[in-house]
Amino acid sequence: MSRLAAGVVLVTAHEAQTDPQGPSGEDIGMTATSFMSVSLDPPLVLISLREGSRMDDLLDEQPLWAVSVLAENQSHIASRFAMKNRISDRLLFEDVPYERGETSGALLVHGALATLECRTEQVVRAGDHTLVIGRVLTAGAPGGETGPLTYFRGRYRQLG
Repeated sequence: MSRLAAGVVLVTAHEAQTDPQGPSGEDIGMTATSFMSVSLDPPLVLISLREGSRMDDLLDEQPLWAVSVLAENQSHIASRFAMKNRISDRLLFEDVPYERGETSGALLVHGALATLECRTEQVVRAGDHTLVIGRVLTAGAPGGETGPLTYFRGRYRQLG
């Protein structure tokens, strides 16, 4: 499958928690290349998550999440959130410009070619992955005319 070029997205969700000081929570993110449009009516998308990953566990509890379609100049963001065994997502977001989605509460990366806020509609277990189908609640195309970030043969690439 390394011979199939894929677009690169950052999937984010907000793990809301309540503590005595008031609402809090942690933002988590993961790089994905297994992302696709499923339907236009209703608007549905699909992401594939490694079973037992932090995002997989969170989306079992919390149905709202977001996707930022990364631009060709955002490979540093993709690399950062693709790291395994990281300690804290909070530190990974520290110098990434973003805004919080009004609908999902998840982070949307500035400069992304497109952003989507989604609500989980259906979950399908498939081998060692979980396929999450989400209804698109909001969509935007804030990025300029730059090209997409792609992944091909184990490396991030730009369309040329």
